[in-house]
This record gives sequence, structure tokens and C-alpha cells, in this order.
Amino acid sequence: MYYGFDVGGTKIEFGAFDDNLNRVATERVPTPTDDYQQLLDTLAGLIKKYDQQFQCEGKIGLGLPGMEDAETGAVLTVNVPAAKGKMLRRDLEAIIGRSVKIENDANCFALSEAWDEELRDAPSVMGMILGTGFGGGLVFDGQIFSGYNHVAGEIGHGRLPIDAWFHLGENAPLLQCGCGKKGCMDNYVSGRGFELLYTHYYGEEKKAIDIIQAQAAGEEKAVEHVERFMELLAIILANMFTAHDPHVVVLGGGLSNYELIYEEMPKRVPKYLLSVAKCPPIVKAKHGDSGGVRGAAFLNIKG
Repeated sequence: MYYGFDVGGTKIEFGAFDDNLNRVATERVPTPTDDYQQLLDTLAGLIKKYDQQFQCEGKIGLGLPGMEDAETGAVLTVNVPAAKGKMLRRDLEAIIGRSVKIENDANCFALSEAWDEELRDAPSVMGMILGTGFGGGLVFDGQIFSGYNHVAGEIGHGRLPIDAWFHLGENAPLLQCGCGKKGCMDNYVSGRGFELLYTHYYGEEKKAIDIIQAQAAGEEKAVEHVERFMELLAIILANMFTAHDPHVVVLGGGLSNYELIYEEMPKRVPKYLLSVAKCPPIVKAKHGDSGGVRGAAFLNIKG
């Protein structure tokens, strides 16, 4: 039995999956945001409960908005302050008496999609989240590639490629990122970036859905904005594809529901690739909000 935990800033979602990767249990509880011992007790309590229900010791994976320090094992996170700087994996293992795996929630999203029945034979899957931020994960042969510092897939904190900067024109905005640097892709091609760019160029704030609806209705500013954004996204994706050359790309997050992306990217990306390269298939995520807990559970599957 595989147990997955999606530990978020407000709730913890638990899922249990059988050997056929079918979900057989679900539970959601509030996240103890400020009490570390209560956080450990909550996780351990759910594990004990479902061990008793299924009469086994489940294999445990945790996904969270952050990562472990590659040297110390301390958790680096902002959204779950109770766990910040703590040895969460070590301390939970000491309570429950078995091993635990921890991964970034974007990596868990990528792994969830990579283990979908239609994609599990793909040698490599790149997951990209176009949501509040722009992040992702890399899965090779059914396993997450975390990298030397556990930051592989943190694509949003790479800086805009020079051709993307030129594309934005003389009035290009140099946006400040929460990581402390400027020009991170996170602020340009995320759902938030989609809105920030509109505000920058047209001086008014609009929600992404309203811009998309205006573009569909032929409103001039919205049409111009979407055209600029689609080309910007194509440039950035092409740079990612040149670096990683994935077999399949899966998009998640709110902006991934914009169907025009799937029409435009295969047409726009190729001109920014090497002459020998083709644009990989770009598909919409199938598992939505459950991707985090699925991927966390699948951390213990051997590819």
C-alpha cells in the first residue's frame, strides 16, 4: 500500500493507493501551521489509522511546497512555517519506525502525471505548472530527478532568455521575484504573470479569465496581449526543451486550462529550437488537484 501526503499551507490531504495504483482512501485535515509537534502527530496519526484499516505498513511519501536541504535534510519552506528548518523526514521516521520520502510538490505533480497509464512508458516527462507561479519537475524512467541541490525543475527561477526580453520590447518590465532576484520567469509566464504583463502594458488590472474572454470576443488590447504572451511562452518553452529534450510535456495549474496554448505552442515553439529538434507533445494534466497526493504516494514506486 502506498500512502501519499500533500502538505499545504492550509490543509493536509492524505491518499492511500493499492498495488494497482488505484486510490482506496482519502482524508483531509487542517495543517498545523505553527506547532511542529502537532504537525508530526497529525501525520503519524493518519499513518497509524490507515495501517490499522488496511492491516499493513504503508510506504510513505510527502509532498510539500518546498524541499529538503540536500546536505542537512532540513526543510526549506515558506507556506508551512511549522516545518521550516526542521528535520521533518528524520523526526517522522523516528515516530513511525519506517522510512519516509519527501519531495517538492511540483515534482510530485510531475510524477503523478508520469505514472498515468497513458504516459508511464515515456522515458522522460517534464511537468510544468502555469499557476500562481511557474514551476515544474523532471521524471526519468518513472523516477523524479531532484538534482545535486534538490532544485531540479525550479524553472521559474531561471531568468528570462534574451530573445524573450527582446520580444517584450523597449517597455519590457523588470519584475521583482519573491526569491530576491529580478527577471525570473516565474513572474512572466505564470497565471500571475499573465495578469502582471497585462497591467504593465495597459495600465489596468484584470483577472486572467476576463482577459481570455475578452480575447475570444476580439477586444483589441486582449488580442494583442494574448499574442505577446503566446510568443513569450513559446520562447521560454523552447529554451526548456533545448536544455532537457523531454519526450512528453504535461501542463498543470490554472492557466493550463487555456485551450489556445495547446493550439499555439506546436506552431510557435519549433522556430526557437535547434534545426534537428521537434516540439515534444504538450498535453494537459489529467489528475488536477489530486496530482500532489498521487505523486507523493508514488515516490516509493521503483521505475
